[in-house]
This record gives sequence, structure tokens and C-alpha cells, in this order.
Amino acid sequence: MSKFIVIVGCGRLGASLAGELSREGHSVVVIDKRETAFSALPSDYSGFRVQGDASQHLVMKSAGANRADIFIAATSEDNLNLMVAQVASEVFGVPIVMARVLDPEKQKAYADLRIRTICPTAVAANLFLETLQFLEALGTAGAKQ
Repeated sequence: MSKFIVIVGCGRLGASLAGELSREGHSVVVIDKRETAFSALPSDYSGFRVQGDASQHLVMKSAGANRADIFIAATSEDNLNLMVAQVASEVFGVPIVMARVLDPEKQKAYADLRIRTICPTAVAANLFLETLQFLEALGTAGAKQ
């Protein structure tokens, strides 16, 4: 079933998500302050672009946040992600709100606000640790590649 998805941030992460979700048949709107950021979108992206500051209520409204099924805050600024995710949840009533958080220490603030988070720092650290444990179990942790 097709969803209406708003993504804030059109860097590598936001552009990649927008492209994949668009290919899956979802209606996607990407918001970014910089017009040049939209050049990161894949050539087959079929969604919409809104150039503006997502911290501004009118920008969020023009992107359709009030009718979004899913909202993803994917900028590289934790504070901005927290703020726009909170607005999406509390003001616009978006049922599914997710945010990228780079600082693992800030994850608790997001959790307290019932915002689902993805922390690339924590994800990468966990993958490294799991891989190291796997290699140690195989007895190859000290082997040169």
C-alpha cells in the first residue's frame, strides 16, 4: 500500500531513502534548505521537492506534513532532526516519525518524545563489535587479511 512520506534533508541519506521509497511506489516529498542538495536525488526519483527551512511551520505544511503517513528527519543536525520530528508528531499528528541522531547521548531525548531513532554511530559500533566477536569465535580475529 502506497504511503505519503516526508523526508527532511537531501544529503546522501535523505536522497537515498527518497529514491528507494519512490521506486517502491510511495509518494515522497523531500525538504531541504539548499536547492543544490536536490542534485543528490537519483535520476529515477519521481517525488516532489520543497526548498526551504523545515523548522518553519509553513514549509512543513507546504510539504504536506499534515497528511503524511511517515515522517523522516534525516539531516546531519541532531537538534534540527529532534525539533522537526517533534513538530511532525505533535503538531501535524504524523503516525510514524523517525529521526537520524548522530550523537548516541541524544537518543534518550528522542525516546522520551516517542520518536523512533536510527543512530548511525551506534549501529556501526554494534556491527564492528558483532563482527569482532564472530571473528574471535572463528579464531581469525588476529589473522591478517
